[in-house]
Amino acid sequence: MATLDIFNNDAFSMSSLIQTITDVPFVPTQLGDEGLFTESGMNTTVAMIERQGSKLQLVPTAPRGGVPQPGTRAGRKLIPLAAVHLPQNDVITADEVQGIRAFGSETEVQAVQTVVRDRLVALRANQDLTMEYQRIGALKGIVYDADGSTELLDMYTLFGFTQDTVFFDLSNASADIKQKCTDLSRKIQDAMGGRPTGPIKVKVSRTFFDKLTSHAKVLKAFDLYQQGAFLRQYMTEGVFVFCGIEFRVYHGGTSAGNFIADDLGYAYPTGVPNMFKIVYAPANFIETVNTNGLPFYAKQKVNDWGTGIDLYVQSNPLTYNSQPEAVIKVSAAAS
Repeated sequence: MATLDIFNNDAFSMSSLIQTITDVPFVPTQLGDEGLFTESGMNTTVAMIERQGSKLQLVPTAPRGGVPQPGTRAGRKLIPLAAVHLPQNDVITADEVQGIRAFGSETEVQAVQTVVRDRLVALRANQDLTMEYQRIGALKGIVYDADGSTELLDMYTLFGFTQDTVFFDLSNASADIKQKCTDLSRKIQDAMGGRPTGPIKVKVSRTFFDKLTSHAKVLKAFDLYQQGAFLRQYMTEGVFVFCGIEFRVYHGGTSAGNFIADDLGYAYPTGVPNMFKIVYAPANFIETVNTNGLPFYAKQKVNDWGTGIDLYVQSNPLTYNSQPEAVIKVSAAAS
């Protein structure tokens, strides 16, 4: 019969628990699944973000006494950004462990590992949802805390930008939707300084998508193309391509509401290396000081009164958009 001493087994060491939570299947998330954000680790908790020309970039660290970065010149702006700390905890009680017996081919260690993994599955799901919330925040330009009102990072305010908006006026049957798409493409091209990019994609709310795909001029355009077959196919999948721009419904959210508000959307260029990034700082454990950060950390210890095991997980991400002016808001409303 298992006791709390079983947690002294190497199967429950920090490295083993980190591997366990990393291997847990992540919650499906639209931006996460698409791989829009590149991820890496850093060995500090604060990154220096530099604005140079039309791009934000991380400033690399250098050893003390080593060759420093060139000084800030005109047109450059340097600002420190701290990774956020996302901790969670749970408790596995002594009673839960005491009731576990080895059965069949499963050892007591394996049985307890199953209990731990089940807890990590729930904690990892919370972390995945939080990371998706931060991704959509970086796409929109402002990363918020879980309360939806506390700003963690506002790239527009930090670097003096104002987000541009294209108003599609979708309630107006005579609105020139083709011209609106052209305006959108040109605004992104201008923001990119004429540098080549991949196709433009737009994450939109369901209401924006429905109004766009039911607009009289859009319907007419696609009725003339293979008797509307192309339109019908893409509408059922929540994806619609018009004037070379992909409009896709973003359906992520919580009970508090969708991550993209009704009648809105956000357009961005694809094919831009490192435009969207997540940099992970190390955990605040003695064992992880000055090591490259990982996406997830997990650790356990017997609690003070010996009545259970405290299970602790955390992530320390810095989520940002290196070219926020190239993300254009779209609105179904008139200007």
